[in-house]
Amino acid sequence: MKIDFVSDVSCPWCAVGLNALEIALGHIGDELEVEFHVQPFELNPAMPPEGEDMIEHISHKYGIDEQQIAQNQAAIRARGEAVGFSFGERRRIWNTFDAHRLLHWAGVEGLPGQQRALKHALLQAYHGEGRNPGAHDVLLDLAQAVGLDPERARQVLASEEFGIDVRQAESFWQRAGIHSVPAVIVNERHLISGGQPPEVFERALREIAAGGQD
Repeated sequence: MKIDFVSDVSCPWCAVGLNALEIALGHIGDELEVEFHVQPFELNPAMPPEGEDMIEHISHKYGIDEQQIAQNQAAIRARGEAVGFSFGERRRIWNTFDAHRLLHWAGVEGLPGQQRALKHALLQAYHGEGRNPGAHDVLLDLAQAVGLDPERARQVLASEEFGIDVRQAESFWQRAGIHSVPAVIVNERHLISGGQPPEVFERALREIAAGGQD
């Protein structure tokens, strides 16, 4: 079974969704052989490197006030706790394009599982610790922490390498109709949308596997 996890580092529901999906896959265990790919999506592609204040950004983007934002964040924290993800304080939103370039590199040149591990590390660094996922020192630290070659990571970040690949992948998923994340694409044809609970992911994956659809 091929799973493409389309998401953005700055998306809190993507952190919830990835953990929930991992729990579902853990329940299924060896019943399925899974080929897992992290795919890029930018919620804020025009975000400047210095980022923006989170409250101001969300208020302007979605037309909601600070109280509504606080209520939404509380709901997300509760959903995160249910799947083992602890949200910390996030004061700013930053550009995530270089994070996606590094993830693409990890998928191309890394060992099996390293791209997935880097995705987890990025989500934890930003949503759990409030670190800037666009800062090269943060990206290098996380790459090394998951066992990726730090010097090669430094080369990638210092160049524009994999930039075209990321843009092409983003365009592909947008043309495929993905306009919100997380989006879980199974076997290139089945969509599971949003940060679903583990039992929803598990049921959907089992139904797809039982249907024998490629």
